[in-house]
Amino acid sequence: MVGSVPTVPSPRPPLDPGDRARHWYESTLGWRTAPGAPLRLLVGHRFDVLDVPVEAGRAALRHLGPSSPVAVQGGRMRLLVAAGSAEELPGLLDWLEWGAVALDLTALGAGALMDAPPPPDRGAAAAGTHPAGLPGSQGAAVWLRPPGPGGGAEVSLPTLSAAGSRAGTPDLVRLVDTVATQCHRIRLLCACAQPLAFS
Repeated sequence: MVGSVPTVPSPRPPLDPGDRARHWYESTLGWRTAPGAPLRLLVGHRFDVLDVPVEAGRAALRHLGPSSPVAVQGGRMRLLVAAGSAEELPGLLDWLEWGAVALDLTALGAGALMDAPPPPDRGAAAAGTHPAGLPGSQGAAVWLRPPGPGGGAEVSLPTLSAAGSRAGTPDLVRLVDTVATQCHRIRLLCACAQPLAFS
């Protein structure tokens, strides 16, 4: 082998921002992403999502641990909860006596997609400020409370206590009751603000 030149692979081009974000979600967090652009997260495998108005979500933050992931997009807050919670929501709302009330509360579970906020290192630079003082105006999703690395985010997700929740895990029942109460208040305030129509 005297005189031969060893072959060295060419350096790989740097990942573009979308690929870096996908790598962070898939490799660092172990979360699944949907193929293509824009980058979206597959819901129902590692977490479900409660999608609520920002005002209702703000009241619910006290029921979450400091490491519970929360995203904001436009006027909506996305509270990440334990996988399977979306299936439990209708029965839970009935049990809490909210089942017959129209609420601006949506649960995203298996098969749903969520816009992926930029990873935290770039999220702060990309975030606008929501009129309510939270990041995420302009319709772009941003992390209010980003998930931590190593799959630890799932440990902090709200779950049903009766389902054998881990010690220190936020309680899904309290979270849903608080969010439902706030959604109902928002609905009543909007109804009261409407001018009366006389014929």
